[in-house]
Amino acid sequence: MKSTNFFRKTFNRVNPNMTLIILLLVVLAIVSLLFGLGLGPISVNPGTVGKILLSKLPVIGKSIPHTWQQLDENIVIGLRLPRVCLGLIVGASLAVIGVTMQALVRNPLADPFILGVSSGAAASATLGMLFGVFSFLGRYSLSISAFIGSAVTIIFVYTISRVNGRINITQLLLSGVAISMIMDGVTRIITLSAPNALGLHNATFWMSGSLAGAKWGYLTLPLVVLLLCMILLMINYRGLNLLLLGDESAGSLGINVQRLQKMLVLIASLMAGVTIAVSGSIGFVGLMVPHFTRLLVGGDHRRVLPISALLGGILVVWVDVAARMLLAPEELPVGILTAIIGGPLFIFLLKRNTREKKVIAR
Repeated sequence: MKSTNFFRKTFNRVNPNMTLIILLLVVLAIVSLLFGLGLGPISVNPGTVGKILLSKLPVIGKSIPHTWQQLDENIVIGLRLPRVCLGLIVGASLAVIGVTMQALVRNPLADPFILGVSSGAAASATLGMLFGVFSFLGRYSLSISAFIGSAVTIIFVYTISRVNGRINITQLLLSGVAISMIMDGVTRIITLSAPNALGLHNATFWMSGSLAGAKWGYLTLPLVVLLLCMILLMINYRGLNLLLLGDESAGSLGINVQRLQKMLVLIASLMAGVTIAVSGSIGFVGLMVPHFTRLLVGGDHRRVLPISALLGGILVVWVDVAARMLLAPEELPVGILTAIIGGPLFIFLLKRNTREKKVIAR
């Protein structure tokens, strides 16, 4: 009974205990990090993982007794640590993009890829993977090519959606769907023309969403973009709240709606492009996490943004653990598992949204 009352007081949509919630999620993220580093085809004890990580710290590292094998250290530090860190960053980014897009289009069923960004990134990335078009960019050719594709796509969508100098939300959504279908067709043409089966397999695996190719060099740009965009969104949290009331209501309350919409489009596109570049298309995270967050802490974006980021990162880490363990030593793409989990949830949310509209109509 006491635990139930504690849960209700902490996770209260009207007045949640944000300090305690964030603390609990940070602890859960650390626990997820330890287990994410240890679980896999070759398991490493969480205690050993903790010792290996502590041994790398500059002050106390030398005092940690070396009781593990070098193989364990290579697995934890060299293979899994950049992967788990990337999972935290990618999950947080996708969740924040979902919050941003749902505020922009005023639709709780919007997700990060609604503007066709993922389709543009997939088209340019497969072109580089299969035909080496972007090989002159060096070892980061995949990331840069995916970002170029996403940037070109959003420029087209943004240009088409402008009506009398303003963004028309309906036209933004429709143009996003249209451009997405065009880029999907381009991707199919590229894959059907693949010169070899191995390249086609690698391209398909990447498009399904995976953290398997994580490297330390992949973490810097997504992390910097995530932090900068989070700061901008937190500064403008009041505008996000008012935007849900409609353009006219938000404008009458002192919000520059046109400027805010442009900023949200740019933020969502930049974050989506950078994230897809390093992880491929991992769907439904940006759809699921914001809904769970609002159930816990309500709809104020000052609360929703940080909690969504933490929940998104934790979710992707555990889905990635499942992806590499279900068919070990083979590995499933993370995007496939999130689709299997997110598909039924999307249908549930769709039905629930329809029922709520019927109740309001009555």
